[in-house]
Amino acid sequence: MRKFDAVVVGAGFAGLYMVHRLRGLGFSVRAFEAGDGVGGTWYWNRYPGARCDVESLEYSYQFSEELQREWSWSERYAGQPEILRYANHVADRFDLRRDIEFSTSVASAHFHPETSDWQVEVGAAETAERGLWSNGNGNGDRLGDGAGSETIRTRFVIMATGCLSAANLPAFVGLDDYEGAKYHTGAWPHEEVDFTGLRVGIIGTGSSAIQAIPLIAEQAGHLTVFQRTPNFSIPARNRAMDRERETEVKAEYPAFRARNKLMPAGLGADMNPMHDEAVLAADAERRRRFEERWQTGGFSFMDSFADLLRTQEANDAAASFVREQIRGIVRDPDTADLLSPHNVIGCKRICLDSGYFETYNRPNVSLVDISQAPIEKITRSGVRVGGRDIELDAIVFATGFDAMTGALTRIDIRGRGGRTLRGKWAEGPGAYLGLGIAGFPNLFIITGPGSPSVLSNMLPSIEQHVEWIADCMDYLRGRGYSEIEASPQAEEEWVAHVREVADHTLYPTCNSWYLGANVPGKPRVFMPYLGFPPYLEKCNAVAANDYEGFELS
Repeated sequence: MRKFDAVVVGAGFAGLYMVHRLRGLGFSVRAFEAGDGVGGTWYWNRYPGARCDVESLEYSYQFSEELQREWSWSERYAGQPEILRYANHVADRFDLRRDIEFSTSVASAHFHPETSDWQVEVGAAETAERGLWSNGNGNGDRLGDGAGSETIRTRFVIMATGCLSAANLPAFVGLDDYEGAKYHTGAWPHEEVDFTGLRVGIIGTGSSAIQAIPLIAEQAGHLTVFQRTPNFSIPARNRAMDRERETEVKAEYPAFRARNKLMPAGLGADMNPMHDEAVLAADAERRRRFEERWQTGGFSFMDSFADLLRTQEANDAAASFVREQIRGIVRDPDTADLLSPHNVIGCKRICLDSGYFETYNRPNVSLVDISQAPIEKITRSGVRVGGRDIELDAIVFATGFDAMTGALTRIDIRGRGGRTLRGKWAEGPGAYLGLGIAGFPNLFIITGPGSPSVLSNMLPSIEQHVEWIADCMDYLRGRGYSEIEASPQAEEEWVAHVREVADHTLYPTCNSWYLGANVPGKPRVFMPYLGFPPYLEKCNAVAANDYEGFELS
């Protein structure tokens, strides 16, 4: 039986840096990755138009000054192929592949108190597409048929499984009967998909759909979009990298990063965020500010005023402006109305688009509202909705992810007394700082529930967690400790604090994947923590106080 100091699950940006950091501290480490390459979410999400919604100069590692300076991005917002090239560059530059086993899934991880270590079962992984259509989830527990499994012993298990990595596929009646091509945006084929001349249907209008729809529409003979809930989307205004700006940022990268760490989401310090309130501004000033940010593009729109996610009046003003823009873009009034959200802007993650609303002016695109008349079934030749059969040659399921917890609960993780993580989280996920879980010693999560994660710039959040975990492990080794475990009281108090902070905003007011509302049966709990700077302060204080809130033995 092989043994390591640490097993890392996943080889996306979190897993790569975790391997690098632990190896530098002299720990023996092995990462296991279901895909046959690095990149995590950027390895699996290869759908047309897949692109990051954080600017490239910010969505990148900062642990290496040389890496920051040598890599040059081609666009303001990098696309999936370029981000994947970057991940591969990092893996090669730091020689990380020798400590990663690819095409290998982790099926289970069981803690053994008598030896204070974990036994982790690994085996050959299925392909993403096969796993998706065979078990309806697309990630987790994907051991190939007949594959020999192996048990690994390790002191620490570090879950670098990602927040948006477990594909969510609703249980559509008749799905297996469909005879056409079917795809999920979160488990896209590696070979090119050609929709030229085909009748294509896409189910969902979240972020991945909003990115994919304009490009699929350019190829398809006809594209039918099935929409349950319209989403707010702001123009990305993507363009080729401004080399002058790139030079300026690289000349002061440490200061640039430091400014971002003081921002609520850990990004956007140079987007000129406003600190005044919309409710106190004159109508003309509100409109001028909204128009300016709409033209700038990106997340800066939500920084037009400081109170957009704190007061309903301010939020209504911003939402009304965006609905007005939609009506000005989409020529058919009925379609424009269907595309106009009437919930709080920002309570679901704001989408950034390139020509999304304009796509509905194309003659080969139609929108089907399934909010009142849901999809009845997938037929052998298409989709039945409202008693009407729509014939389709291909269906794209843009149905999102079992966010933040799905990739964890799909693995058989058992802590003290054989208690499963699924059972512990049956009423909602609980984790201290999003890093450790009471009852699960020596198990760490990178960007887990209860941390800023998806409400922050993921790369700095990942780096902060990796460095905290590595420093903690070094601390334990140096003082002869064999176990660390979040105390039940600290976990309970932190979960309550996360909820309290969110309840002072408009975030919990709509059914979003932040709450798990997109997955039937998933408990409704607001999972991410709002506020990157106070979170950093808390994590630093916990470490400085000999890991206060954790039990060491």
